[in-house]
Amino acid sequence: MGLKIQANGPQKAQPNAILEKVFTAITKHPDEKRLEGLSKQLDWDVRTIQRWFRQRRNQEKPSTLARFCESMWRFTFYLYIFTYGVRFLKKTPWLWNTKECWYNYPYQPLTVDIHYYYILELSFYLSLLFSRFTDIRRKDFLIMFLHHMAAISLIVFSYVNNMARVGTLVMCLHDAADVLIEAAKMANYAKCQILCNLLFAMFAILFITSRLGVYPIW
Repeated sequence: MGLKIQANGPQKAQPNAILEKVFTAITKHPDEKRLEGLSKQLDWDVRTIQRWFRQRRNQEKPSTLARFCESMWRFTFYLYIFTYGVRFLKKTPWLWNTKECWYNYPYQPLTVDIHYYYILELSFYLSLLFSRFTDIRRKDFLIMFLHHMAAISLIVFSYVNNMARVGTLVMCLHDAADVLIEAAKMANYAKCQILCNLLFAMFAILFITSRLGVYPIW
């Protein structure tokens, strides 16, 4: 690749049936007692066995290229959906006057544009939710699972209660910062550290002003 992103994953552990069985069926982090037992059984020193388990754990981590592609996919979606949201909302009266979100509520027409916006957002978060079970499990599995469940619940709740006007404002506001964080991740994977730092600083400023300023106040 032109960006010279590493496609290969971490170094693979030496094949060993006994250690593989312990790793898959018993524990990925053997304690000292088990390490000593394996050392006697295999005639390996404890340090070598520890190194094997460390390499085997790292083997399950995605490569830099896989993580770059994941961030690229999310960046593409967030950029598209944010652009769509801005183009749609600038034509609506409730972008400029939030009181319009509640005029004649709940008897407000659900337009095709709003329906499309909601379907896209809901589909994306459903895909993120289900992919948690097929992707390599990470440390933040439970936190991200709860995050996606909360996002899906809020999207569905606002849709079925016809709170779509305020819902479109909230979705667009939240998508703005997500574009920058995914761009910063890609720059980090490509080892463009200056660009990564700049994008992350922009993300931090936008996140604080949008979610801690505009969202609760306006």
